[in-house]
Amino acid sequence: MKKYIIITFFIQLSLLVNAQYQTQTQNLGAGFYMNPIFAGDYPDPSILRDGDTYYMVHSSFEYYPGLLIWKSSDLINWTPVTNALHKYIGSVWAPEIIKFKNKYYIYFPAGGRNYVVSANFIDGPWSDPIELKVEGIDPGHFIDENGKRYLYFSSGNYVQLSDDGLSVQGEPKHAYDGWPIPKEWSIELFSLEGPKMAKHGDYYYLTVAEGGTAGPATGHMIISARSKSPFGPWENSPFNPIDRTKNKNERWWSKGHGTLFEDSKGKWWIVFHAYEKDYLNMGRQTLMEPVEWTKDGWFKIPNDIKTENPIKRPYTKASSTSFTLSDNFSSKSLGYKWKFFGEYDTTRFHFVEKMLVIKGKGNSVANCSPLLCVPSNHSYIAEVEMDIEGNAVGGLVLFYNQTAYSGILADKDNILTNLRGWQFISEKNVINRHVYLRLKNIENTVDMFYSTDGTKWNKIESSVEVSSLNHNALSGFLSLRIGLCSIGDGSVKFKNFIYKTVK
Repeated sequence: MKKYIIITFFIQLSLLVNAQYQTQTQNLGAGFYMNPIFAGDYPDPSILRDGDTYYMVHSSFEYYPGLLIWKSSDLINWTPVTNALHKYIGSVWAPEIIKFKNKYYIYFPAGGRNYVVSANFIDGPWSDPIELKVEGIDPGHFIDENGKRYLYFSSGNYVQLSDDGLSVQGEPKHAYDGWPIPKEWSIELFSLEGPKMAKHGDYYYLTVAEGGTAGPATGHMIISARSKSPFGPWENSPFNPIDRTKNKNERWWSKGHGTLFEDSKGKWWIVFHAYEKDYLNMGRQTLMEPVEWTKDGWFKIPNDIKTENPIKRPYTKASSTSFTLSDNFSSKSLGYKWKFFGEYDTTRFHFVEKMLVIKGKGNSVANCSPLLCVPSNHSYIAEVEMDIEGNAVGGLVLFYNQTAYSGILADKDNILTNLRGWQFISEKNVINRHVYLRLKNIENTVDMFYSTDGTKWNKIESSVEVSSLNHNALSGFLSLRIGLCSIGDGSVKFKNFIYKTVK
């Protein structure tokens, strides 16, 4: 016991000193990992085990190209594989990735409708989205004893799929009403969502979320029910909620939307998402915990497991990965880290001589469809070098949505500040079409800088506090992301984007 306490102390001390929260860096030594396994905005995780390899996909909302697929062999370190969605069809919510008869599928709602994309190989090419013409959100795929395919939806309804999985057959049928939440609990609303199916022994296990995806820290929760038939009747688990934030002093808030799965060694886990206390603007992050089975056939989180504490790793050998947010734009294709907001127009950008050239659009940050990436740390620096062509305006911003953003920009002569949509000249006639911009975010207080040579940095007068740019305040289920802006008549050449952690 004393040895475990000493190891845990040094692991936690290492975490504080080396707070390098990337999606792939939770290697703490001594056979442990710390949540999250995906730091930053990676909500509604869906996981697929294919032999010894794991694949995961998340909600991609208004960020395109969408449905980025990740892979791992150790469940802790993840590498992007490909984007499965390139055609803009609206905001993409909770997807489901599955493999059936050597073919891959992702089912997902977008823009108020349900779609499927498919591929013969995980790295594509993926098909264009096919509308399923069925109502509901958060489709969860399952197969009955006769090999027939179905989707469950957040309503507790299910519908049969065609054998090829590309259309529905018949009308939805209702099967599950959820677990009754005690009236005295502080929740956002009942909101049954995220149904996921797993088979263990003689039972099917339906895992859902309830309580609302945000709102009070104690609202969102993971619920389980079982049945010997995937169509019910369902018996709710005596261990419900399987996981839930019990008070707002915990590090992880609104824990929910769980997917139960078995690893390649026969051990069981659950992946889910949660907000981080004081950093709701990072969005819902992906977490993972082990589960254990009771003698009477229920699963639960082991009593000694705490979400915020070190947890024993599933595998001792770590996956290799080189994922980073920094980008010198030497590739001829858009890095997987980058997403345009609200569109995917490949005619707007191209690469030349280690530069990303983006054609200007709109007349403000709000309507320029910025190119965004997901920060994964509480404190960081983001820098980029820019050349301004024509009458364009380029910028480095923190962007939540079209009405909530701030950052530093430049036209051909001047440095501009944008504070929550209020834009003005802060430094006049200090550049000549070429500039370096920097954002320094220290625990939600953001300072802004510019440089003419990339060495001497000049802080501008204005700073901004960004902790309130989150779903509870603004709705939308989004997160605060780092953005590159190209606005107006002309183009902006971006060079050497750098992201680094501030310790």
